[in-house]
Amino acid sequence: MKKVLLLGAGMVTRPIVHYLLGREDVQLTVASRTVSKAEELVKGHARGKAIALNVDNEAELENLVAGHDLSISLVPYTYHVKVAKLCIKHKKDMVTTSYISADMRALDGDAKKAGVLLLNELGVDPGIDHMSAMKIIHDVEKGGGKVVSFRSYCGGLPAPEANTNPWGYKFSWAPRGVVLAARNNAKYLWDDKVVEVPTERLFHETHALHVEGIGDLEAYPNRDSMGYIELYGLKDTKTMYRGTLRNPGWCLLWQKIKALNLLDLDEFETKGMTYRAFMAKRLGCAPTDDLKARAGAVLGLPATAPEVEKLAWVGLFDDRPIPAPKISALDILAGLLLEKLTYAPGERDMIVLHHEFMAEYPGRKERITSSLVDFGIPNGDSSMARTVSLPAAIGTAMILDGKIKVKGVHLPTLPEFYEPILKELETMDIVCKEKKYPA
Repeated sequence: MKKVLLLGAGMVTRPIVHYLLGREDVQLTVASRTVSKAEELVKGHARGKAIALNVDNEAELENLVAGHDLSISLVPYTYHVKVAKLCIKHKKDMVTTSYISADMRALDGDAKKAGVLLLNELGVDPGIDHMSAMKIIHDVEKGGGKVVSFRSYCGGLPAPEANTNPWGYKFSWAPRGVVLAARNNAKYLWDDKVVEVPTERLFHETHALHVEGIGDLEAYPNRDSMGYIELYGLKDTKTMYRGTLRNPGWCLLWQKIKALNLLDLDEFETKGMTYRAFMAKRLGCAPTDDLKARAGAVLGLPATAPEVEKLAWVGLFDDRPIPAPKISALDILAGLLLEKLTYAPGERDMIVLHHEFMAEYPGRKERITSSLVDFGIPNGDSSMARTVSLPAAIGTAMILDGKIKVKGVHLPTLPEFYEPILKELETMDIVCKEKKYPA
């Protein structure tokens, strides 16, 4: 019997639990700060166990890691290195769905010495994006060609019929993570020019992307794309761009949110303070003033502008108390968004992943696209949950079965990772559809 430890019981964990408990040879322990969430996931399954765990309790965490064959870390990314070091110490493999940090990369030598695999970025973005991209890149190279341009886009959005609020967005993963990502800087290569985007310009660097069957979406740059040139082996590329997709209107709204300094992380006293008083202070006026008019004036917009109306709709001008005695502006906003940008029972979410390549062969050029449009299951698993956790589940099963021999810190960019994982995802109707056009 293989023993697997799953750290975390959040919004994307149910598919991985069901997948692993579907195997007769796996005992699964789900550890979560909120044990009721873990209990709901295993629901008394004979080979499933739910326990309470605060990952800051290193002694308890170490005992759990040591007592299992493999750990899957779906807790916040700041804990992954701590888990990884314990896995190395006790010679246990590890899987995460998060971006590899510099501190995680630094563990490569120690992991190889210990004979363990620390497999990261095994979700959708990052994850399926890597695997589907590398499949095409390797196919081009096998055909005697080279990739000279690569653009990759991904977004988690409401399905068209569930796009029912003014913001054009609903949460299918951690709300605070979405808001924190709005603070990122970005960097990419476009037509042989390196473009650096400071955080204050993030939502100004946008363009439209048409997705077949969905329509036009907004794209803005996702973190630092430059490292993927080496990672994907694209020494001839003139463009390397990774972007996030959202519905139209998102980027202009977040320009205004940033202009109002609503993404500050410094905590301040809010005992007895209302949202309206908080916003009045930000706008430099009294709570009794017309906050829509004042916000419009500060932002250079009419009081009736869509961006001002969206701030009002989410509750920032409401005369009700902030439910925390001390909090940051970012967490005030994230809390309101969690209240309002939620899926109703039976509504579907949607994942859109789209790659565009330009390949050069002797005497000809070719444009290649790869698109994944996946929908959640009404009253079942969300698309975000499926596409994030099923690749990790499949990768975990492959490690348990001894099908992956490499050791050290890895992403799923090698054929031994991506070929079987993409193949099994297709059996679950998670399919990247490729098309080729003469260029």
